[in-house]
Amino acid sequence: MRYIIIGAGAVGATIGGRLVESGHDVVLVARGAHAAALRADGLRLTTADGTRTHRPPVVTGPEELGELRPDDALLLAVKTQDAVAALDAWGDAEVAGGGTAAQRLPVFCLQNGVEGERIALRRFGTVYGVCVWLPSTFLEPGVVSALCEPLTGILHIGLAAGGTDARAGRVAADLAESGFEAPVVADVMRWKYAKLLGNLGNAIQATTGPAPEPAKAALLLRAIREAKAAFAAAGIAYASDEEQSAARDGKVNQPAALRGGSSWQSLARGTGSIEADYLNGEICLLGRLHGVPTPVNDVLRHAANIFAREGLPPASMSIADLTALANEAASRT
Repeated sequence: MRYIIIGAGAVGATIGGRLVESGHDVVLVARGAHAAALRADGLRLTTADGTRTHRPPVVTGPEELGELRPDDALLLAVKTQDAVAALDAWGDAEVAGGGTAAQRLPVFCLQNGVEGERIALRRFGTVYGVCVWLPSTFLEPGVVSALCEPLTGILHIGLAAGGTDARAGRVAADLAESGFEAPVVADVMRWKYAKLLGNLGNAIQATTGPAPEPAKAALLLRAIREAKAAFAAAGIAYASDEEQSAARDGKVNQPAALRGGSSWQSLARGTGSIEADYLNGEICLLGRLHGVPTPVNDVLRHAANIFAREGLPPASMSIADLTALANEAASRT
């Protein structure tokens, strides 16, 4: 099996680099300065084991790779706001022996939130969800850090529509050889909905900074309460805190000085977009569909989007100001 990592940023490059280390065939897909650095100097990946440089093939799109192979697996690691463009580009790529990637190849969705799988299922016949627990940082073009230990990350895998199959088991085995734990589960979206609850704090971290403060924890708790109420109204199940702790505790220990998460990094890199519409916005959507007020999540979504669109630096808002906006919005509901 050849792994084509579509979106070789922090998460994608870490998975790709670790797969290369264990002898697997990998192609990295990247753009701009990052693609240029990967081609010129290789992928410099730092994990708890140290720093290594890997030189897998690097392409910017399917036209550079040529005809795909029937044993290719597409690992979609772009953020959700970039998923449509990536899936459309790769879905139409031709596969040796006939047909397109969307018709013949599997795509594994590694996004936060739950929309990536729905987007993929509109285009691809075989879609897997992956619940990604892999703290990692894009340091600069060509350089990525993922410092958790003893495992680099935990990646629950299952068919997006529910169930498992032999391919999921094969991919899980390859990942297990590469520094990850990859449980194969029949209810992967239940795990992704659970992770979404924690990701509601991404907007708080991105706009006010990663340092823990009681006021940040309090605002996140309000966002989570809204989400749980929306889940209940929609009949959506999610893995419990106890299940998540049992799956992760002691396996992905993080060093104390980690930088911000994925949304914080989007602002720090000045990408111009952020994933809040598919994190806090998912809760707003469910709330509107099922009559559940979600003012805190709507404020967080809106604030993160303003930061991204206007190029504001991360952590340039006080938690007091953000909380005041949430309080004002809540008073109107």
